[in-house]
Amino acid sequence: MDTKPEAPESKTLEQELDELQRIVAQLEKDQMGLEESIALFEKGVALSESAKKRIDEAETRIEILTKRGGKVEAEPFGK
Repeated sequence: MDTKPEAPESKTLEQELDELQRIVAQLEKDQMGLEESIALFEKGVALSESAKKRIDEAETRIEILTKRGGKVEAEPFGK
């Protein structure tokens, strides 16, 4: 199995979550060595952190759009 980390920006949130599900399934099978399991676990943690960051950013953008007193106005992200 290829456990090289890909740049998170090159994947969509959905792709990250799909890959995370595959990693969990592989770890549950418990048919690999300790080092391979640890490497896979580390990759899963990185994917989880990346997905959480993307979700947090999306929530912030939604809050920005809805906190305009009923008037929806787009505001540049990160302001």
